[in-house]
Amino acid sequence: MSNYEMPEVWEWESDEKSQSGNQPTAGSRFDQTLPVGDQPLQVYSLGTPNGVKVAIILEELKEAGVDAGYDLYKIDISKGDQFGSDFVDINPNSKIPAMMDHSQDEPVRVFESVSILLYLAEKFGKFMPKALAERTELMNWLFWQTGAAPFLGGGFGHFYNYAPTAQEYPINRYTMEAKRQLDLLDKHLADNEYINGDTYTIADMAIWPWYGRLVQGELYGKADKFLKADEYTNLKAWADRIAERPAVKRALEVEYKSIEK
Repeated sequence: MSNYEMPEVWEWESDEKSQSGNQPTAGSRFDQTLPVGDQPLQVYSLGTPNGVKVAIILEELKEAGVDAGYDLYKIDISKGDQFGSDFVDINPNSKIPAMMDHSQDEPVRVFESVSILLYLAEKFGKFMPKALAERTELMNWLFWQTGAAPFLGGGFGHFYNYAPTAQEYPINRYTMEAKRQLDLLDKHLADNEYINGDTYTIADMAIWPWYGRLVQGELYGKADKFLKADEYTNLKAWADRIAERPAVKRALEVEYKSIEK
């Protein structure tokens, strides 16, 4: 039972202890000058699941011999770096990761992790099939991931691992949804080596940092045990296979440069 009584009109009360610093309004909160390095691609990110996606494709491009030089800067979301004026100019939604491509006559901003994956795959012609049917299947899974992951992170992950008190209803609701998603992937991977069939693509790079890391016990404390992740044998085998890729290993260990001068 909860003592919460829903008001007729919701009013926001500032929480000074909130690490995310979220407010019910968008836009920058302070002047900021982000550093710009020497490489064509300037990436402002953090080692969260969404941030790891971009580190993976950049390292995979390097592994494939593609000249995709990048500088990677740390946006510390616990300090509110994402609300600075320069970052908001790149991503008005104030979420990591965000990227500027300075190799173009007019620099191109790219925000949202899957948008960055698509941009880099198309720019360099890697990790994305060209045939319409295979490309459409890839898009199916990319859109699935962007729609499903908020239930996993903001839903299950939040109420299981971050909420100040354990609450039965949201934990049950989002645990059931998380397990449904894991079961979906496990069934799909029973007949597919990778998400898009027998070829490693950006669909794997998008899904692995969330679902692969979860079943490997790398997200949300003991969530893998709570979710009985060992039951998803096909998903776990895929997760372990991706984790052994040299570029993926480097992406998890990559150094984020400070934005402080």
